[in-house]
Amino acid sequence: MSKVKKVVLAYSGGLDTSAIIPWLKETYDDCEIVAFCADVGQGAEELVGLQEKALASGASECHIVDLKEEFVKDYIYPTMATGAIYEGTYLLGTSMARPIIAKAQVEVALKVGADALCHGCTGKGNDQIRFESCFAALAPELKVIAPWREWDMVSREDLLDYLAERNIETTASATKIYSRDANAWHISHEGGELENPWNEPSKGVWTLTVDPIDAPNEPEYLTIKVANGRVVAVDDVALSPYAALMLLNKKAAAHGVGRVDITENRTVGMKSRGCYETPGGTVMVTALRGIDELVHDKPARKWRDQVGQEFAHLVYDGRWFTPLCGSLLAASEALAKDVNGEVVVKMYKGQVTAVQKRSPNSLYSEEFATFGDDNVYDQKHAEGFIRLYSLSSRIRTLNKKLK
Repeated sequence: MSKVKKVVLAYSGGLDTSAIIPWLKETYDDCEIVAFCADVGQGAEELVGLQEKALASGASECHIVDLKEEFVKDYIYPTMATGAIYEGTYLLGTSMARPIIAKAQVEVALKVGADALCHGCTGKGNDQIRFESCFAALAPELKVIAPWREWDMVSREDLLDYLAERNIETTASATKIYSRDANAWHISHEGGELENPWNEPSKGVWTLTVDPIDAPNEPEYLTIKVANGRVVAVDDVALSPYAALMLLNKKAAAHGVGRVDITENRTVGMKSRGCYETPGGTVMVTALRGIDELVHDKPARKWRDQVGQEFAHLVYDGRWFTPLCGSLLAASEALAKDVNGEVVVKMYKGQVTAVQKRSPNSLYSEEFATFGDDNVYDQKHAEGFIRLYSLSSRIRTLNKKLK
């Protein structure tokens, strides 16, 4: 193997990264391993004892970087303002977290003078693309090590045996059922019974939200204030982006809001099935859409939908640090400046709906839209509009009759 003096590993404390630390030292001539963990809101319990575990596994240092507020403010909120939803359903929870994690990992690597970066992503997934595309954009001079594409271990049992042979303790077991990824925005579930799309997810799949069947029998209403395409207050209480998300997560999870079960197209070509829980995010998306419907005319709404669809693929495919990202965000911000107002959402038995909405920039006019008497719209004007609107169809048919 080529000489590597110091490598920064994206470390979670799980089975994979626990095995990676000794593997790196053995494979790359006893190089120094610096563990890096990004706190993106995966839960305080996930960080307990992490530093001690990393050092016991062979790391020389462990950097835990708090990215929670930045993650919501600078990655989640701008993405939601674009209207990005991957393949019509997925709210991009894992995808949005990768660029901020990769950026912080690079910053640690440059700070400690590392010459390599390492991640524990498998060769089948999207995350290897997301991390390495970000590394390439931010620090192309650093070597990238991807153990799952190099070592000969292929299963959890292999990794457990590897650690046991080296007397490295782990709380992992061979009976792990699901692969999960959590952050402030969501938690994802893959593997186990979900690998067969004919299997309905069992109750054991879901960990964040209440089963809608068991949710309260009375709806709960929340008033969401939106400014420039961002949620800024809940029930008249101004909140930071992270605090707003945490509050909405708690409220919505209690009503079973935010569950989706989808089969998506991975960037590497295969399809995969995932169950995602995004309670607070689902409420936010509903509120933003409610204001969008009021303030954007038809061409603007169409353009916003196009921007959102393009941005969803950009985020999913790991292209955050690109000129295209900046261009799409600029387009989104131009539209978002008018997305201001209030929405009352109703949460009930797994559903959230916008039941009241208002905006100072609203293009909705009851006087124009009413089915009752009005003094502003002359219905006779529609005839000339329709004749011009359908003129090409008229000419096409007349030409056929002349042949």
